[in-house]
Amino acid sequence: MKLFRRLASATLLALAGTQAATAQSVAVAVAANFTAPMQKIAALFEAETGYTAALAFGSTGRFYAQIKNGAPFDVLLAADEKTPAKLVEDGLALAPTRTTYAVGKLVLYSRRPSVVDDKGDVLKQVQTGKIAMADPKLAPYGLAAQQTLQALGVYEQLEPRLVMGESIGQAYQFVATENALMGFVALSQVSAPGQTQPGSSWVVPQALYDPIRQDAVVLARGKNNPAALALLKFLQSQAAHDVIRSYGYGLGTTP
Repeated sequence: MKLFRRLASATLLALAGTQAATAQSVAVAVAANFTAPMQKIAALFEAETGYTAALAFGSTGRFYAQIKNGAPFDVLLAADEKTPAKLVEDGLALAPTRTTYAVGKLVLYSRRPSVVDDKGDVLKQVQTGKIAMADPKLAPYGLAAQQTLQALGVYEQLEPRLVMGESIGQAYQFVATENALMGFVALSQVSAPGQTQPGSSWVVPQALYDPIRQDAVVLARGKNNPAALALLKFLQSQAAHDVIRSYGYGLGTTP
């Protein structure tokens, strides 16, 4: 009888563990520019709460289309504030959970040390070489790059030399592999804590493009998932803020 009770208890514990494991996971769609910091934050989140985060990285525009088509994500960390707002309007996200987790910064970057000057004058001087940027229709950082070129009055002149990436991650790869002479990327991609990226860069003045307020939101699928709500709360913690700042982002507030 005692053996039976022990076996029964073990079976119940195993079943409970399986159910808990399912409930303790959150599927997160993350804007490509936030790849490195989110990987660190996810590890801290798991250590602090016991919940795990399954991360997928890509362009905000692609994620919007996927979520509209039923993609199984619980949380979106977008590269803008408009996409989460649209998802709320579509009934696909929870309005009270929407929060600005970071404010992004745009950088013109080249792997070559002597290409990009500290004022961005290279955009008006160099007549050859490809310039990478994310697609403005899909990625907020791409839109910021387009706004920068337009504000400088060089967009039409440089348009034939532009190479579009689907996401800021792909734009960075064009530059990192030197398939493009230079490109507009996120500051976080070239200012990782404790690492020095070879090359030259110019941090674009924020007066040249609309603020890149990056919002997070719990999606309809994550409504009853405690791990999803816990992740949004953790993004506002001191531990998460320290990581976010260390990658060059500003901190936001709830819209």
